[in-house]
Amino acid sequence: MKLREQSYPYTSDPEAGFNAEQNSWVAVGAERYYRTMMRADADSWNIRDMHMADTLDRLMDYHGPQAKAIVWEHNTHVGDARATDMADANMINVGQIARERHQEAGVYLVGFGSYQGTVIAAEQWGASMERMPAPPARQGSWEDLLHRTGRVNQLLLMDELRQVEGVDTPRGHRAIGVVYHPTHEAGNYVPTVLPERYDAFLFFDKTEALHPLHLQPELSEPPETYPWGV
Repeated sequence: MKLREQSYPYTSDPEAGFNAEQNSWVAVGAERYYRTMMRADADSWNIRDMHMADTLDRLMDYHGPQAKAIVWEHNTHVGDARATDMADANMINVGQIARERHQEAGVYLVGFGSYQGTVIAAEQWGASMERMPAPPARQGSWEDLLHRTGRVNQLLLMDELRQVEGVDTPRGHRAIGVVYHPTHEAGNYVPTVLPERYDAFLFFDKTEALHPLHLQPELSEPPETYPWGV
């Protein structure tokens, strides 16, 4: 409210005004998120995804009625939570909220998955990133089922997949995040009704880890260019 009352400095630069207000919303959301996170329940997740969905709405409003947006997020944020066991824990996500708010305006959710390959991840929060193997998907999972079709890479449209018998049965769907443990694969799968979670799904039989750019090396001592010397 205070920021809006003193918005006059931004009258000649609307985008700067929007950025200032959005930064204020980020501060408010972060305070709520970190306070709630101490309870370690679903509420902190919901606060984070609601903040992301609200940010998307503010961007769309700012850019006008003809605006369109592409949101790139992890499957657990993009795929409709109601089609997974997240719903049992009263968890929501961006995909669900976008459908609830804007389905008639045109919301299209696309998921990604692979059978095996390599990924960039870390063993725990704050740990250094490393190249890790993504072992062959567990038997009976969506990734395993798609691998066994023999089609190496494929785009599945959910309107077509719904015509296949048995697709409304939940199956494990692998979730590889920032923190990943290839040796504990059982805990990396989310029970999912695939044609309800997405509108389309891109499957790649084998993927390769990203090649991170602009990494700063971890130095054991100050470099020679350090302004105060060693």
